Amino acid sequence: MARVRVSTIIDAAPAVVWDEVRHIDRHVDWMADADSIRFTSRRRSGVGTTFDCRTKVGPIRLTDRMEITDWRDGKLIGVVHVGLVTGSGRFTVTRARGGRSRFTWDERLKFPWWLGGPVGGVVGGRIMRRIWKRNLRVLKALVESGRG
Repeated sequence: MARVRVSTIIDAAPAVVWDEVRHIDRHVDWMADADSIRFTSRRRSGVGTTFDCRTKVGPIRLTDRMEITDWRDGKLIGVVHVGLVTGSGRFTVTRARGGRSRFTWDERLKFPWWLGGPVGGVVGGRIMRRIWKRNLRVLKALVESGRG
Protein backbone atom coordinates (compact mmCIF):
# COMPACT_ATOMS: atom_id res chain seq x y z
CA MET A 1 0.00 0.00 0.00
CA ALA A 2 1.37 3.41 -1.00
CA ARG A 3 0.99 6.36 1.33
CA VAL A 4 0.98 9.81 -0.22
CA ARG A 5 0.77 12.90 1.99
CA VAL A 6 1.12 16.51 0.86
CA SER A 7 0.35 19.74 2.64
CA THR A 8 0.42 23.48 2.05
CA ILE A 9 -0.22 26.71 3.90
CA ILE A 10 -2.89 28.90 2.30
CA ASP A 11 -3.17 32.60 3.05
CA ALA A 12 -6.87 32.43 3.89
CA ALA A 13 -8.99 31.50 6.88
CA PRO A 14 -10.03 27.84 7.19
CA ALA A 15 -13.66 28.76 6.36
CA VAL A 16 -12.53 30.24 3.04
CA VAL A 17 -10.46 27.17 2.14
CA TRP A 18 -13.36 24.90 3.13
CA ASP A 19 -15.72 26.89 0.93
CA GLU A 20 -13.62 25.80 -2.05
CA VAL A 21 -12.84 22.16 -1.19
CA ARG A 22 -16.37 21.26 -0.03
CA HIS A 23 -17.52 21.47 -3.68
CA ILE A 24 -16.55 17.99 -4.87
CA ASP A 25 -17.50 18.78 -8.48
CA ARG A 26 -15.01 21.68 -8.53
CA HIS A 27 -12.02 19.51 -7.60
CA VAL A 28 -11.32 19.13 -11.31
CA ASP A 29 -10.48 22.86 -11.32
CA TRP A 30 -7.37 22.30 -9.21
CA MET A 31 -6.53 18.61 -9.65
CA ALA A 32 -4.46 17.98 -12.79
CA ASP A 33 -5.09 14.23 -12.51
CA ALA A 34 -8.89 14.57 -12.23
CA ASP A 35 -10.47 14.81 -15.67
CA SER A 36 -14.15 14.74 -14.67
CA ILE A 37 -16.41 13.93 -11.73
CA ARG A 38 -19.81 12.27 -12.09
CA PHE A 39 -21.97 11.81 -9.02
CA THR A 40 -23.51 8.35 -8.66
CA SER A 41 -25.67 9.32 -5.68
CA ARG A 42 -28.32 11.97 -5.16
CA ARG A 43 -26.10 13.57 -2.55
CA ARG A 44 -23.43 16.06 -3.63
CA SER A 45 -21.81 16.42 -0.20
CA GLY A 46 -21.61 14.67 3.14
CA VAL A 47 -21.27 11.07 4.23
CA GLY A 48 -22.75 8.63 1.70
CA THR A 49 -22.00 10.75 -1.37
CA THR A 50 -20.64 8.55 -4.17
CA PHE A 51 -18.97 9.60 -7.38
CA ASP A 52 -16.77 8.44 -10.23
CA CYS A 53 -13.67 10.46 -10.98
CA ARG A 54 -12.11 9.98 -14.41
CA THR A 55 -8.42 10.06 -13.59
CA LYS A 56 -5.48 10.51 -15.92
CA VAL A 57 -1.79 10.24 -15.13
CA GLY A 58 0.32 10.26 -18.26
CA PRO A 59 -0.98 7.49 -20.54
CA ILE A 60 -2.95 5.81 -17.72
CA ARG A 61 -6.65 6.59 -17.59
CA LEU A 62 -9.09 4.97 -15.20
CA THR A 63 -12.27 5.59 -13.26
CA ASP A 64 -11.69 6.10 -9.55
CA ARG A 65 -14.90 5.18 -7.70
CA MET A 66 -15.20 6.91 -4.35
CA GLU A 67 -17.55 7.21 -1.41
CA ILE A 68 -17.39 9.93 1.22
CA THR A 69 -17.09 8.19 4.59
CA ASP A 70 -16.34 11.16 6.83
CA TRP A 71 -17.48 14.77 6.56
CA ARG A 72 -16.86 17.35 9.26
CA ASP A 73 -17.99 20.76 8.05
CA GLY A 74 -15.11 23.17 7.84
CA LYS A 75 -12.53 20.53 8.74
CA LEU A 76 -12.42 17.19 6.96
CA ILE A 77 -13.52 15.09 4.00
CA GLY A 78 -12.71 11.38 4.15
CA VAL A 79 -13.16 8.97 1.24
CA VAL A 80 -12.80 5.31 0.43
CA HIS A 81 -11.64 4.26 -3.05
CA VAL A 82 -13.60 1.23 -4.27
CA GLY A 83 -12.61 1.01 -7.94
CA LEU A 84 -9.50 -0.41 -9.60
CA VAL A 85 -7.34 1.52 -7.15
CA THR A 86 -8.48 0.89 -3.58
CA GLY A 87 -7.71 2.55 -0.28
CA SER A 88 -8.70 5.62 1.67
CA GLY A 89 -7.92 9.29 1.77
CA ARG A 90 -8.72 12.51 3.50
CA PHE A 91 -8.50 16.25 3.13
CA THR A 92 -8.09 18.25 6.33
CA VAL A 93 -8.25 21.98 6.86
CA THR A 94 -6.71 23.33 10.07
CA ARG A 95 -5.92 26.77 11.41
CA ALA A 96 -2.35 27.98 10.95
CA ARG A 97 -0.61 31.04 12.38
CA GLY A 98 -1.64 34.47 11.25
CA GLY A 99 -5.21 33.51 10.30
CA ARG A 100 -3.96 31.19 7.58
CA SER A 101 -4.85 27.54 6.92
CA ARG A 102 -3.01 24.28 6.52
CA PHE A 103 -4.55 22.03 3.88
CA THR A 104 -3.39 18.40 4.02
CA TRP A 105 -4.12 15.62 1.54
CA ASP A 106 -3.34 12.14 2.87
CA GLU A 107 -4.02 8.90 0.94
CA ARG A 108 -3.31 5.21 1.36
CA LEU A 109 -3.70 3.50 -2.00
CA LYS A 110 -3.39 -0.06 -3.26
CA PHE A 111 -2.62 -0.41 -6.95
CA PRO A 112 -3.94 -3.33 -9.07
CA TRP A 113 -1.52 -5.95 -10.38
CA TRP A 114 -1.58 -4.49 -13.91
CA LEU A 115 -0.26 -1.19 -12.49
CA GLY A 116 2.56 -3.06 -10.77
CA GLY A 117 0.88 -3.93 -7.46
CA PRO A 118 3.13 -3.06 -4.49
CA VAL A 119 6.06 -2.04 -6.71
CA GLY A 120 3.71 0.13 -8.76
CA GLY A 121 2.55 1.62 -5.47
CA VAL A 122 6.06 2.82 -4.63
CA VAL A 123 6.64 4.33 -8.07
CA GLY A 124 3.05 5.54 -8.36
CA GLY A 125 3.26 7.12 -4.92
CA ARG A 126 6.26 9.19 -5.96
CA ILE A 127 4.51 10.28 -9.14
CA MET A 128 1.27 11.10 -7.31
CA ARG A 129 3.15 13.12 -4.65
CA ARG A 130 4.67 15.28 -7.40
CA ILE A 131 1.28 15.77 -9.12
CA TRP A 132 -0.54 16.47 -5.85
CA LYS A 133 2.06 19.05 -4.75
CA ARG A 134 1.29 20.85 -8.00
CA ASN A 135 -2.45 20.44 -7.33
CA LEU A 136 -2.03 22.13 -3.95
CA ARG A 137 -0.18 25.04 -5.55
CA VAL A 138 -3.17 25.48 -7.89
CA LEU A 139 -5.65 25.20 -4.99
CA LYS A 140 -3.64 27.75 -3.00
CA ALA A 141 -3.66 30.20 -5.94
CA LEU A 142 -7.40 29.65 -6.51
CA VAL A 143 -8.32 30.31 -2.89
CA GLU A 144 -5.92 33.23 -2.48
CA SER A 145 -7.30 34.85 -5.65
CA GLY A 146 -10.67 35.13 -3.93
CA ARG A 147 -12.67 32.47 -5.78
CA GLY A 148 -13.83 30.77 -2.55
